[in-house]
Amino acid sequence: EKYGWVHLSAGDLLRAERKDPKSKNGELINEYIREGKIVPVEITLALLREAMEASGKKDFLIDGFPRSADNLSGWEGAMTDCADVAALLYLETAEEVMAKRIMSRSAETVAAGGVARADDNPEAIKKRLKTYHEATMPIIEIFKTRGKVTTVDSTPAADVVFKAVAAFFDGLSP
Repeated sequence: EKYGWVHLSAGDLLRAERKDPKSKNGELINEYIREGKIVPVEITLALLREAMEASGKKDFLIDGFPRSADNLSGWEGAMTDCADVAALLYLETAEEVMAKRIMSRSAETVAAGGVARADDNPEAIKKRLKTYHEATMPIIEIFKTRGKVTTVDSTPAADVVFKAVAAFFDGLSP
C-alpha cells in the first residue's frame, strides 16, 4: 500500500480459481498444487493478466511468478506488452526454516478455525522444494545475470525482514 504497488500472488490467484465452482481449470489446478508441481503457464498468465486489468493500475508486485523456464518464456511471450520486470526480490533462508514456517502457518490456520492448505504437509513440502531447486533457482540465476535480483535474508524475525524489504522498495519508483 505504502508504495502504490498492487500485490498479486500467483498462488492466491490459483487457489481462488480452484475454489470457483465455475472454473474449467479448478480440478487441474488442485492436482498440480497437491503434487507440488507448477501449474501450466497459460492458466497462471491468464489469471495474472485478468487481475492486472481488473486493478486498473500499472505497477505490480507479482509474488511467486515466474517459477520455471516455461513460466519465464510464457511471461516474455505474452506479458511484456503490459508489464516490465523492474526487479526480482529473492527472500532466502534455509530449507529447514521454510518447512518449519509452512507447518507453523498451517497449524495457526487450523487453530483459528480455518482449513490447512492441501500442500502444507511434509511430503508436499519435499516435493515443492525439489521443484524449487530444479525449476525456480535457474530462473533466479537468469535474473541475476540481468542484474535484476536483490537478495534478502528472510531468516531473522519478520520486523527485521520487513525493514530490508522496505529498503528494497524505497529504491524502486513505481
